[in-house]
Amino acid sequence: MELIPTQEEVIGLLRRSGGLRDGHFEYPSGMHVNEYLQVALAMRDFNTSNILSVALSRKLRSNSDIRAMLPKVSIVAPATGGLPVAYGVSEALRAHKVFWAERDSPDAPLHFREYLELSPGEKVILVDDIFRTGAKMVEMKKLVEASGGEVMAMAVIVFEPSPRAARFDSLPFYYLAKLDATYTDAAACEQCKRDVPVAKVRL
Repeated sequence: MELIPTQEEVIGLLRRSGGLRDGHFEYPSGMHVNEYLQVALAMRDFNTSNILSVALSRKLRSNSDIRAMLPKVSIVAPATGGLPVAYGVSEALRAHKVFWAERDSPDAPLHFREYLELSPGEKVILVDDIFRTGAKMVEMKKLVEASGGEVMAMAVIVFEPSPRAARFDSLPFYYLAKLDATYTDAAACEQCKRDVPVAKVRL
């Protein structure tokens, strides 16, 4: 396997780890999908985590502007799914610091953990495990900017955009694999029509 694995190799790693599963799944929004991805299951294995983190760091290093800033760049991720990716990428890049944002409740806004404070003008890379709607990335970008930081790029392990996903055309955006899940509502779901059992899952 090369230092940056191919799309097929990344998908293979995710399937072997149980992080990517085919089936009939329902998200909290009520949308039904034909596959379910949980990158955290893949990141439990050290070798898999190392392969994915190093590969994503090399994608970031390919950007000459980012490469020139190292190691004076920090990694910001949402808790908890983005943290394994953030620490892996930070180690591979020899980045400055890792910051994480969390919620006090499902409907509460993201905020930095106590005593985690960005320095004014701090250069930041936003990292997460999966990009679906992009809503979390939008919120994290606003949080970083409100805290005096500057977002230089975004990076995720898997890009699995849902319909009407947010766009970040002005920012460099890196990912290792792209998935095209089939999103349908229950009324139009072919698996529901065939009475295939559905598993309710969280994002």
